[in-house]
Amino acid sequence: MVSVGYTLMCEQAGPKQLIDHAVRAEAVGFDQLVMSDHYYPWLDSQGHSPYAWSVLGAVAHATSRAELMSFVTCPIRRYHPAVVAQKASTIGALSDGRFTLGLGAGENLNEHVVGGWPHVEQRHEMFEEALQIIRPLLNGETLTFSGNHFDVPDAYVWDRPEQPVPMAIAASGRQSATLAAEYGNGIVATEPDPHIIEMYDDAGGAGQPRYGQVAICYGPDEAECRKIVHDQFRWFGMGWKVNANLPDPEAFAAATQFVREEDVAEGISCGPDVNVHVEAFRKFVDAGFTHVALVQIGGESQPMFLDWAQEQLLPRLREL
Repeated sequence: MVSVGYTLMCEQAGPKQLIDHAVRAEAVGFDQLVMSDHYYPWLDSQGHSPYAWSVLGAVAHATSRAELMSFVTCPIRRYHPAVVAQKASTIGALSDGRFTLGLGAGENLNEHVVGGWPHVEQRHEMFEEALQIIRPLLNGETLTFSGNHFDVPDAYVWDRPEQPVPMAIAASGRQSATLAAEYGNGIVATEPDPHIIEMYDDAGGAGQPRYGQVAICYGPDEAECRKIVHDQFRWFGMGWKVNANLPDPEAFAAATQFVREEDVAEGISCGPDVNVHVEAFRKFVDAGFTHVALVQIGGESQPMFLDWAQEQLLPRLREL
């Protein structure tokens, strides 16, 4: 059975709301709570972006069963990788071992707040060095590291869960899938592409968790759902090569000014029909994902969505 997750999306809700949503999502039966880690929202209309790790700490304390995950954290600019290892281990300890550290190479939107955004080749080099730092620290080793981009004269993480925090690494092609298999304990992807899973398996990742995410917009009025999706998620179809490089919400607004409502609705299921949302989820199941987290678009609709998910959506997803 596929693990069904719920996304605590920092770009569309404030910190207290996110904690309330997490508690409710666990109560209605979601298996996993994943959290975005942003400095900015994608678009101004989303309206929020609290510090994910503060919220994760509160969620870890307020919940008791659901698995937790950062989806995903960039360890190359805003955060030094040694600090990422420390805070991931702290969340692991707070949650009694329920936390998985999801890692990716990041986006300019969030990382430029501390300096210039490196070229993609440099980012890949930095990301691999970060993994070389984080993994041994999670495992309880004392680390001395000197690389082209990062230095760790001496580091040790004192508070850790009984078992080391696992790492899941975001991938979109063969290079990143190979990196995920070499350094991680799972792979993260946002497209239901079976080829990514095949590349990961071929690189040595067979048998490890595969984490996916699907955006939907449930609501009683399909037309209203389409408007919400266009207002807040029209950046979604541009692809990560574009999304990784735009610097701020104004740039995303300019880049998506000609995206039509129907363009966005073609890729995101909208409205009250449970069947269309089940089919969107099923694409990831059919592609070989073991964990799939739902994003309900629209901050104000979360309580309504969670009630509906308990009554209608989750029972259907358990059948897949």
